[in-house]
Amino acid sequence: MRYSVEEINNSTNLLPNVSLGYEIFDHCSDTDIFPGILKLISVNGLIQTFGESHENRSNVIAVVGPFSSTDTSTVAPLFMMDLIPLVSYGAAATAFAEKGKFPSFLRTVHSNKDAIEVIVRIILHFNWTWIAFLNSDDDFGKDGQETFRKRIKDTEICLAYTKDLNANTNISQIFKQIEAQDIYIIVVFTPKMVAEALIESAIELNITNKVWIAGDTWSLNEKLPKEKGIKNIGTVIGVSQPVVTIPGFDHFFNSAKSRQYCEKSEETFCNQACNCSNLSAKHILALDPSFSFPVYSAVYAIAHALHNTLQCGNHQCSGNMTVYPHMVLAELKKSNFTLLNQSIEFNEEGDPKYGSYSIVFWNHSGDVEEIGFYKFHPSAIFVINSTKIQWYTRGEVPISLCSPECPVGHVKKQNGIHKCCFSCTICQNGTYINSTDPYNCLPCKDTQWSEPGSTSCSLRVVEYVPFTDSGAILIMVGAWVFVGLTLATSVVFAINYNTPVVRSAGGPMCFLILGCLTLCTISVFFYFDKPTMSFCVLRFLPFLLFYTVCLACFVVRSFQIVCIFKIAAKFPKLHSWWMKYHGQWLVITVAFVTQALLLVIGYSYNPPKPYNDTIWYPDKIILGCDISPRGIFISVVLLVTLCFLCFIFSYMGKDLPKNYNEAKAITFCLLVLILTWIIFATEYMLYHGKYIQTLNALAVLSSLYSFLFWYFLPKCYIIIIQPHKNTQQHFQGIIQNYTKTISQ
Repeated sequence: MRYSVEEINNSTNLLPNVSLGYEIFDHCSDTDIFPGILKLISVNGLIQTFGESHENRSNVIAVVGPFSSTDTSTVAPLFMMDLIPLVSYGAAATAFAEKGKFPSFLRTVHSNKDAIEVIVRIILHFNWTWIAFLNSDDDFGKDGQETFRKRIKDTEICLAYTKDLNANTNISQIFKQIEAQDIYIIVVFTPKMVAEALIESAIELNITNKVWIAGDTWSLNEKLPKEKGIKNIGTVIGVSQPVVTIPGFDHFFNSAKSRQYCEKSEETFCNQACNCSNLSAKHILALDPSFSFPVYSAVYAIAHALHNTLQCGNHQCSGNMTVYPHMVLAELKKSNFTLLNQSIEFNEEGDPKYGSYSIVFWNHSGDVEEIGFYKFHPSAIFVINSTKIQWYTRGEVPISLCSPECPVGHVKKQNGIHKCCFSCTICQNGTYINSTDPYNCLPCKDTQWSEPGSTSCSLRVVEYVPFTDSGAILIMVGAWVFVGLTLATSVVFAINYNTPVVRSAGGPMCFLILGCLTLCTISVFFYFDKPTMSFCVLRFLPFLLFYTVCLACFVVRSFQIVCIFKIAAKFPKLHSWWMKYHGQWLVITVAFVTQALLLVIGYSYNPPKPYNDTIWYPDKIILGCDISPRGIFISVVLLVTLCFLCFIFSYMGKDLPKNYNEAKAITFCLLVLILTWIIFATEYMLYHGKYIQTLNALAVLSSLYSFLFWYFLPKCYIIIIQPHKNTQQHFQGIIQNYTKTISQ
């Protein structure tokens, strides 16, 4: 500071014809400093209160210092009330950035926020996550710890252990606790004297295999790197303000030393006992080399602010101006000048908008070696040369983890309060892990799938049976063949309409059955291709509706057979009523109307709709139709009831004449029908692929063919191949023989 003031006073460009005066106080304690501070801001023993006239004001226009955060917080309020600029070269606590409390505070060192930022960058660079943070039990250390906590909040770093250090701290107990938690990275954020005591204790206690990260207060320590046993404690990395060589300072110090300020071996001045007779220039210069430039720039910042306040120029300054501290403060905030190739500026919080941090390493030779830097302005640049570091692990970067990283495709399940401590669980199929969220297995979309342990999802293969599929083609050809056979049968029956075979088969009812069977084939064609709403409706509606009519016809046909051969003789009145009111057509009409109403109501309430089946195959989407049981349940019940009644009536005619096989034919058709749907139901439960639609269409077609093959075609055979059996005499003979047998 003295050198800076004398250099400015000897300058002809900065504050020409103006000499700066100064008083120096050693802030050796929080109590002994107050007399000196009060003397500075008082006049004739009186301190003028805020708001009074500016007469009899102190001559102090600015203060440089104090060095520590605790000291600064003690004296700063005394200067803030009159807006006397307080430019600190060492107070790094972030609290001083609050302009509401410290309106006239500025500093030429970076705040703890910046130092912690560099420390965190180093930790992140080497992927360390399990950290101990030791700080001094003062404003500086506590602020550093709080700033560190805030900075690592959204990172993978965990603060495994922290401790405030003071004179009564049990260092041995601290190291035992650190060892117990397997912590290998220790951040020491303390003043120099506290750090020296801690490191010396670590050497004495034989603490090994640690990485020590030093704060800027002791990273350039001249004593510790040369201590015996320092290599055993591990590797020391630190951050520091860059050391800037100030031209002419060595010469000034040597000349000042020769003036013998201390004529005696010990003399009291600057409110402190001083023994400087045995101090060399080298020793003084090495104490805090990184803080020389902050002091130098602080004095120059005040000088430039005063230069601008006095409106200096053309080698002279205004002599008629009274300068007040707040005027200097206003100019200080606007500082913008170059000093030793460094642009000196302050931001709105009074922090420097210039400078950088050096990243240093204590090598095995006992020297402090620079291995990188962190630049703040105009943009953040972090550079570190890891190859220069001599790790205690002999080349390998040390590891400090609570839990090792999970394998790919596994999620972390946190154990305890620390996010760094976790167990690993593999993500199941249908889920994946995203790099942005290592704690949750995210579900894939319905259109995607994944295998266990996946980091992404793949698109599912969409499957359905197209019209061009060979199975679909065969079934559709079978449907057209069926239509052709029913038409041919209808023609045969129409030509031979009045013959006994056609009349006994049902007469006009045969054409209704054949027509409904033909209409049922419509459903077959809509089981293929990509399903739509209309496709899903037409898959079920034609079959359910028209097959109901077919079964109703066979129910009344079976009933009529039983009536003719059994009921007519025993219950003649019932038989006459049935014939008089055309009971068969009444039953068929009621069945048709009932089924139609049930289908309309069911489809209105919950119609079939396209459905993507993603349950059974993780890598596929099977396109199908979702048919609600509630929508068609009663319709199916009606269909099953008709089938059951038909089977009962036809079975009752099992002992009819051998050659008169109407009931037997219907019974056999129903057995084929029931067997077909039992087989399909079994396949439906066991197989869930796309060809289930083909099997469903095949079951429908088989249901239609069962009546055509086993009921109508045998009659066509008699009509065409055995016309002698298609006579009135032949049928009457059979009936008469059966009647005689019944009467006997």
